Amino acid sequence: MKFILIPLLAMMMFACRTNESPEGQANDLQITAQVKSKLASDVGLSTVTNISVNSTNGVVTLAGQVNSTEAKAHAETVAATVPKVVRVINNIQVTASPS
Repeated sequence: MKFILIPLLAMMMFACRTNESPEGQANDLQITAQVKSKLASDVGLSTVTNISVNSTNGVVTLAGQVNSTEAKAHAETVAATVPKVVRVINNIQVTASPS
């Protein structure tokens, strides 16, 4: 039993490690919150519910669905204006709105 427990604990400790400092994690949480807030005010609340925002080391990733290429481009522009954003990866998909 002891021989199984030691490797298991070692794997758990390795899996919990992150390559980002606590300060970096706090910055990313702040960036994500600011991007979501700016998207809600600049793009529109109904569109923002379809967009997910993730930030790691200042790189913001946008994903989800919008109705137009203009909304997709605008979301990327808005995210890029947030302080401490290094780069924006825009994975938003443009879908036809249901008729």
